[in-house]
Amino acid sequence: MLSITVIIFREMLEMALIVSVLLAATKGTIGRRRWIGGGVALGLLGSAVLAYFTEALSGAMEGKAQEVFNACVLFLASAMIAWTVIWMRVHGRQMTENLKRIGKAVAANEEPIHTLAVVAGLAALREGSEMVLFTFGTLASGQNVWQTAAGCALGILSGVLTAAVLYLGLIKISPKNIFFVTSVLLIFLAAGMVSQALSLLASVGLVPELNPVLWDTSAWLPENGVAGRFLHALLGYAEKPSGIQIAGYVLTLVIIVALSRGIQQRTSSKEKK
Repeated sequence: MLSITVIIFREMLEMALIVSVLLAATKGTIGRRRWIGGGVALGLLGSAVLAYFTEALSGAMEGKAQEVFNACVLFLASAMIAWTVIWMRVHGRQMTENLKRIGKAVAANEEPIHTLAVVAGLAALREGSEMVLFTFGTLASGQNVWQTAAGCALGILSGVLTAAVLYLGLIKISPKNIFFVTSVLLIFLAAGMVSQALSLLASVGLVPELNPVLWDTSAWLPENGVAGRFLHALLGYAEKPSGIQIAGYVLTLVIIVALSRGIQQRTSSKEKK
């Protein structure tokens, strides 16, 4: 529940902040709320369509094919998490500036007002699609359906409320600090998803286990205990991990951190030039 809450909170906060920037930049523009709200609604509708087809495809598979499908969903969700962390770290400030520029252009009648619906709709579709994949990834990793649903609801509510208080200026918290903390958590979540995907593939003989049980910490930190569940949700903890799980976990961490730093340094060098 905790892992999906963090993911949904992050995505909802991003979507809500985009809407907040558009609203702030077009203050006084007649019809802005209608166009922005309509765009968000269409984007979320597209996400719902994606969820329907993903569920239908999942339900059509059985046995070994189901395990492979779940592993693919986990790999894809992990890749989307990595992309989100890297993209926001490198382009977050630029995205905000572009949104403000578009909003001011609409307010000054330099851009048609339906541009607001397009921008808001694409943002909602992107964030909504990621939430769909993350949710199916969480379910594929073995999380309880009701706990996942509760985590989604909590993530949506907390993300919207946080964006609202930031927009209204009720509290002074830098979104940059919020995104830094959630980015660290998301990196570990991505590594945990890759580890679980490799475990699924190993269970059907598609990848080698390398070592069936690399270590066993079930005696003092059981995975079904309170602490074990907490660490499993946030860090992908496993009480009896195989060699392929640990290899995938560590490799994912290294790749995401290396790509994030490398791309950021390259972007900084270009800006200085």
